[in-house]
Amino acid sequence: MTEVVVKELSPSLRDDFLLFFDHVAFADNPDWSDCYCSAYHFANNKGKAESRHQASLLIEDDRMHGFLAYDNGKPVGWCNAASRGLYPALHWLLGPGPDKGERVGSIVCFVVAASHRHQGVASHLLHAACKKFVEKGLEYAEAYPVKKPPSAAYDFPGPLSMYLKNGFSTHRDADWYTIVRKRLTKLVP
Repeated sequence: MTEVVVKELSPSLRDDFLLFFDHVAFADNPDWSDCYCSAYHFANNKGKAESRHQASLLIEDDRMHGFLAYDNGKPVGWCNAASRGLYPALHWLLGPGPDKGERVGSIVCFVVAASHRHQGVASHLLHAACKKFVEKGLEYAEAYPVKKPPSAAYDFPGPLSMYLKNGFSTHRDADWYTIVRKRLTKLVP
């Protein structure tokens, strides 16, 4: 693997996002191939074509946020990350949001190509998300690793070990997941 390049999702990268989810993201797990990382944005129960279409619209409207990782110019990873308020589904999944006045960025999903797993791609994406949160003036980065994933696929929120290695700590215990947080510090020029 050459050096991983991480780019923030924008409408100009929509085709890369779709290529990644069409052919790379779930090549080894086709049962999940209809997600297009949409579960936190809209009900994902209309099949692959509708999920793809809705994700494409969200990207075009600048309402889906995150980062794509590239190796040799090809997308090999994805991280869905934005201000917590931009994820309508988090409210029913996690219950009440941050305490009044807290500015929180949520990291809800990682997808890394099978060929690039366990090589630090997710950590590169995590660093990019935290850096963007700092630039946006957010106070915390928050994530939701599954406590006892029944398979590697259920580590889609990112494994707890990755967060702990990157300065996160347990914020709150929940039913089947843990809420972890990291206090963000401003970038020094």
